[in-house]
Amino acid sequence: MIFYWLEHITFAWPWVLLGLILVPVTLFWFPGRGVKRQATLKVSSIQHFRAVSTFRTALAGSVFVLRPLALAALILALARPQIRNRQEQVSGEGLDIILCIDISGSMMSEDFNPNRMEAAKQEAIEFVNHRPTDRIGVVIFSGESFTLCPLTTDHAAVISQISGIRPGILQDGTAIGSGLATSVERLKSSQSKSKIVILMTDGVNNAGLIDPLTAKEIARAMGVKVYTIGIGTEGYAPIEEGGKRSIEKEGIDEKLLKDIAGSTGGQYYRATDNAGLDSIYKSIDQLEKSKVEITTYERVSEEFLPFALVALGLLVLEALLRYTILRKYP
Repeated sequence: MIFYWLEHITFAWPWVLLGLILVPVTLFWFPGRGVKRQATLKVSSIQHFRAVSTFRTALAGSVFVLRPLALAALILALARPQIRNRQEQVSGEGLDIILCIDISGSMMSEDFNPNRMEAAKQEAIEFVNHRPTDRIGVVIFSGESFTLCPLTTDHAAVISQISGIRPGILQDGTAIGSGLATSVERLKSSQSKSKIVILMTDGVNNAGLIDPLTAKEIARAMGVKVYTIGIGTEGYAPIEEGGKRSIEKEGIDEKLLKDIAGSTGGQYYRATDNAGLDSIYKSIDQLEKSKVEITTYERVSEEFLPFALVALGLLVLEALLRYTILRKYP
């Protein structure tokens, strides 16, 4: 408790703390105050005199520090120590977003650093971190599609699922239609006014039970906006599969991706490197703003009273000691 208090304490008038400079001065000033010269007695030797140390003499030697400590406590009280508690109230409506990610074997191509799949995962995680008020889900596809994470506001769980994506966990191929259809299905029960799918692929539809154009019509009928991203350089790209490296020709069905995006009110993007992919996600982040209002409340708790009571207590203690135990009689 005391550590929390010390960590969160602030001062409304911090300039008053300059008065603490006076504390070490009083340590030397007060002990010498009121010292009177006494008559001296001359003796030839002091070997028969022995100083007797008692509790009273020990207490008399330490009582002078009480007043400087009281001064320090008083200065801290005058600086107005405070604890500020800030609370945020979120009102409004976020978006429902499905990240639909191609995990086919070609996503291991190394024209991105370190490869397309890892770059896609990194940017997807960054995107999730920038959407604190939205519900986000993840669908993956290759030769078939699979809901990796349903819509949720538990972004830690979303990020954990994205981080665990690996090639080969689904049948190989590129089922763009199935991936889009599964993503739209995840949004079927959504009550959000804005339903978004971000579909990323590096290939041409060659698998799956649902045609991409059919999936597009389903998305349009349900009011789902689809942003499509074609990932990969044009021409040939190095790839490593099963410990074997090769060079393969890459191709993206840009016409299909543009059609899906245009028909549903989204946009098509082409990413040819890591920087380009990062820019695309930032662009989508700017286009799709959540309608959320954040109201901040701040409550200030004044904490001067403990310091003031300590100062008063030290002064009272000093007075009691000086006029009782340490009282001097003429």
